[in-house]
Amino acid sequence: MRIGFAGLGAMGQCIVPRLLDAGHAVTGWNRSRDKAGPLLDRGMGWADTPAALAAGSDVVFSILTDAAAVRAVALGPDGILSGLAPDAVYLDMSTITPESSREVSAAFLAAGRTMLDAPISGSPVTVVQGKASVMVGGDRAAFDRVLPVLLAIGAKATHIGDRGLAVQLKLAINLVLMVEVIAFCEGVALAEKGGVDRTIAVEAMLASVVASPVLGYRGPFILEGRMPEVPLADVTLQQKDMTMVLELARKLGMPAPLAAAANEMMNACRGFGIDHHDFVVAHEAYRRLGGMSR
Repeated sequence: MRIGFAGLGAMGQCIVPRLLDAGHAVTGWNRSRDKAGPLLDRGMGWADTPAALAAGSDVVFSILTDAAAVRAVALGPDGILSGLAPDAVYLDMSTITPESSREVSAAFLAAGRTMLDAPISGSPVTVVQGKASVMVGGDRAAFDRVLPVLLAIGAKATHIGDRGLAVQLKLAINLVLMVEVIAFCEGVALAEKGGVDRTIAVEAMLASVVASPVLGYRGPFILEGRMPEVPLADVTLQQKDMTMVLELARKLGMPAPLAAAANEMMNACRGFGIDHHDFVVAHEAYRRLGGMSR
């Protein structure tokens, strides 16, 4: 199948090779072409505009920073909508608000085109391992058509419901993920404060009932010398999602106290000037707040 992919950041760099390995012809687009180099070397094609990308594709994906970027790439001059064929399908994998996603999909619907919200649950680590999952909102028939492509990206693809519901669920999942990671950081810091060696605390937690996939690969980052130079998701990126969660909760009249507390630890990380690290650096913020380090 001919696949277009817009947005060649950290996640795009992991997803495109999986599509190529599955035998699909993939063409890419990114605001800065330099990021495409490794993928071009692997056989990916290149389009000069999102419209050109869409015009040559049966299925088009985008995974972009925020709603403004999605609107620009999907609906702007030379955007995906202007090049998408009537029988093609556009899937946006970005983590944006349900309101923003529905706004963009409404424009596609009005033009007689098909858009699905298809956020991915996973990180570069889980995508490479083939353990990521894709959630899809929108037309069920369109989902069924693109399902084989989605299963080349991750182990599971689930139709969630109508337009915007997949990104709604993605925000709920990110809420749980962040609270889980922050609670892990708090627990390890508490154990350390009482005299437990950090390495022992991490090993014991990861061998206990609180162990989970995300803690399995992210938890060891808090050990000395293990924090990656390139974060899977830095504080700013993760806090972007949490502010969307909190705003969504406000609009729905839904209490989200754990999300609010986790978000405060992201504020602490920014205050300490350590926000360029993966957000599990909240462990260091706890240590500083607890008087264990400066």
